[in-house]
Amino acid sequence: MMKLKSNQTRTYDGDGYKKRAACLCFRSETEEEVLLVSSSRHPDKWIVPGGGMEPEEEPNVAAAREVCEEAGVKGTLGRLVGVFENQERKHRTYVYVLIVTEVLEDWEDSVNIGRKREWFKIDDAIQLLQCHKPVQATYFEALQDSCLTSNGTPLVATISGDLSPTYSINQSSVSGIR
Repeated sequence: MMKLKSNQTRTYDGDGYKKRAACLCFRSETEEEVLLVSSSRHPDKWIVPGGGMEPEEEPNVAAAREVCEEAGVKGTLGRLVGVFENQERKHRTYVYVLIVTEVLEDWEDSVNIGRKREWFKIDDAIQLLQCHKPVQATYFEALQDSCLTSNGTPLVATISGDLSPTYSINQSSVSGIR
């Protein structure tokens, strides 16, 4: 299903959730510093760059496109951290790791809406996100869990009203494994 927004087409999955993609953009492979961007709605708040998927667009392609538009960075797309379900907002967001290799001086959202970007230590990023975007703060919890427990199989995190994530293995990714 698709719905037109003023400058884009929103896409939805079979359950009626908006399909989104985002990246945890790290300065290096040590994954110690992450890039956050200012919110377009609340410029004094920081968020993980990401947005809606275009029709027929693969999640990994959407994630790389969104971070280029919102954060002005390009890089090496890494593992899928998980698929995060925000039941309150009816979003499902595919979150990937991106190791930044290029930082653009001017980028789409900096020129058009004055968006800013800044590097943060992981713990500082989590603290900032917990206040304004608690679902995004759980990406980092899943990042640690995905390294330890999923054996490369994407995790699905369902965020309920109390904002505590519940993780499960993405069965569509497992179905081809024998």
